[in-house]
Amino acid sequence: MRDHDPLLDHDPLRDHDARRDHDARRDRDRGLLPREVPVQLIDPSGRTVPDDEYDAPDGDRLLEAYRALVVGRRINEQCTVLVRQGRLAVYPSSRGQEACQVAAALALADGDWLFPTYRDSVAIITRGVDPEETLTLLRGDWHSGYDPRERHVAPQATPLATQLLHAVGVAQAARLRGEPTVVLALCGDGATSEGDFHEAVNFAAVFHAPVVFFVQNNEFAISVPLSRQTAASSLAAKGVGYGIRGIRVDGNDVAAVLAVLDQAIAHARAGGGATLVEAHTYRMEAHTNADDDTRYRERDDVAAWVERDPLARMRTYLTGSGALDDRLEELFAREADAVATELREAMNREVTVDPEDLFRFVYAERTPQLDAEWAGLQGELARAGEEEAR
Repeated sequence: MRDHDPLLDHDPLRDHDARRDHDARRDRDRGLLPREVPVQLIDPSGRTVPDDEYDAPDGDRLLEAYRALVVGRRINEQCTVLVRQGRLAVYPSSRGQEACQVAAALALADGDWLFPTYRDSVAIITRGVDPEETLTLLRGDWHSGYDPRERHVAPQATPLATQLLHAVGVAQAARLRGEPTVVLALCGDGATSEGDFHEAVNFAAVFHAPVVFFVQNNEFAISVPLSRQTAASSLAAKGVGYGIRGIRVDGNDVAAVLAVLDQAIAHARAGGGATLVEAHTYRMEAHTNADDDTRYRERDDVAAWVERDPLARMRTYLTGSGALDDRLEELFAREADAVATELREAMNREVTVDPEDLFRFVYAERTPQLDAEWAGLQGELARAGEEEAR
């Protein structure tokens, strides 16, 4: 008698179920893959672009976004000057990326959380954090100058991608508690090469955490171009590998960024889980004041992005629609100047430093080693004081 060969068995019901599961996976994967062309609702010339999936925010919201863009641009300008004056230790400018900054703050509800990077000062200020407290880190005074719980804004993260794990943790905690909280986690293109990025996205996907990963792809991680970060067709395409949707958006179109983030946040709040949003933008200035960007990119490449300026684009659109006039333009400019003046005055005030703070906040209870170090420093300070008095 011949041995039974299970490969010859034919179960129509099982085969049907297998085909159905395959088709479901295929359709789901199609929904996860981003478009070939990023979402755009207003083009660089200020004209509207019809879209079947996304509607532009209403006029009042776009006017508010434009006001925030004007203030954000002025903050970037003022901070760059403060660095040159030695009043800031460092400033990673977001000039050219203000549409992403503004939309990130305006898309969130009051109870939601924002997890920013070192380049997201404008987003933090737009969220309502005091400008002086926002820049305390970059001045070199404290790790964070504001209370994260007050505005639901985590401390700015200097290490790449570490904040993404924290963001997922907050989102997962909110889900377990049954809270409607959504977390918006910001990062740059360079962070997508870090292990923390992949761990965070994978965890969020598996546990359906209500988090939106917002990658501001400004094409450079300091001097490393995007082509040296990934061979993928886009950063948003990485989402399909984890089972979450990836979306590409024109990061210099504040209307499109708002519309995309609105949908992603609503999806997360409704229990749909995480989304990976990639905003295509450009870092118009050097990485920081310590960087010479002429060594790795051409001036013509930078100049080409001037025509895509998010501020000019929205100004043209709103002026053409009649929502923006000279009176409002002047009002917004005065507000931006007032914020810059307040910031300049705050950064020019000398800070009274207590040396014991170096030891006071290391542990809940100071260790004998820290006590000895503090005693040693006190001796040095006393000797310095005596020498100065002579």
